Amino acid sequence: MVINLFIAGANGGIGRRAVEQALQAGHRVTALVRDPAKLPLVHPNLTIVKGDIMQPETFVHQMEGQQVVLSALGVSGGLLSDKPTTLYSQGNANLLKAMEQHNVKRFVCISASALDISPVIPWYFRLAAKYIVQKLLKYMYADLRQMEGIVKASKADWTIIRPPQLTDGPVTGNYRMAVNQFLKNCLEISRADVAHWMLNNLYNETTYRATVEIAY
Repeated sequence: MVINLFIAGANGGIGRRAVEQALQAGHRVTALVRDPAKLPLVHPNLTIVKGDIMQPETFVHQMEGQQVVLSALGVSGGLLSDKPTTLYSQGNANLLKAMEQHNVKRFVCISASALDISPVIPWYFRLAAKYIVQKLLKYMYADLRQMEGIVKASKADWTIIRPPQLTDGPVTGNYRMAVNQFLKNCLEISRADVAHWMLNNLYNETTYRATVEIAY
C-alpha cells in the first residue's frame, strides 16, 4: 500500500533515513526542512518543502492529502551543548494543529528512553541516566516532557517512540520493542532501525496512543 507521508526533521539523523527508506518502499514523501540543500535527494515520489517547524504558515498547506505524519525533530549538538528549547513541544504542537486542520490522524514522534529511569536496565546505566544524562540534557528533557504531554492530550492516533542511545549503524530490522512498559536492557539502537520501526508500524493499532521503547 502506497502511503502519503509527511516527515518533519527530514534532514536529521532519523528523519533522513526515514525519507530514504520510505522512498525505497514506494511511498510518497513530503519532507519538511529548513535548508533543502541539506537533503540532496531527488526522487519522483519526493516533495521537499522549505519551511520552519516553528512557523506553521510555512508548511500547513502541505498537510493536505497526507495520511501519516512522522516527526523526527531534534536539536543539534550533544551532551555538552544543552540549552533552553521549545523545538519539541512547540514544533510538535504546530504539527498536530496542522494535522487537525486537514483531518490527518496518524502521528509518530521521537522522544527519549532516559526520560523515565527504567528499572530493567543495569544499575550503572540507571545511575548514568539519572546523574549524567538527565543533568547534562536538562533543558532538552524538560521540553520532551512537555512535548509528550501535548501529544498525549491530542486527538491524534499518536505513538511516542523512546529510543535509547542512538548509533549510525545500518538498518537490520532485528530489534525488540515494548508497548507502554519498560524494555529490558533498552540500551542501544541505530537511527536507521528507528526509522525502520516507524515505517513498519505506520498502522499498527497496538501502538496507537502508546509509548514504545525499542532496542537491540
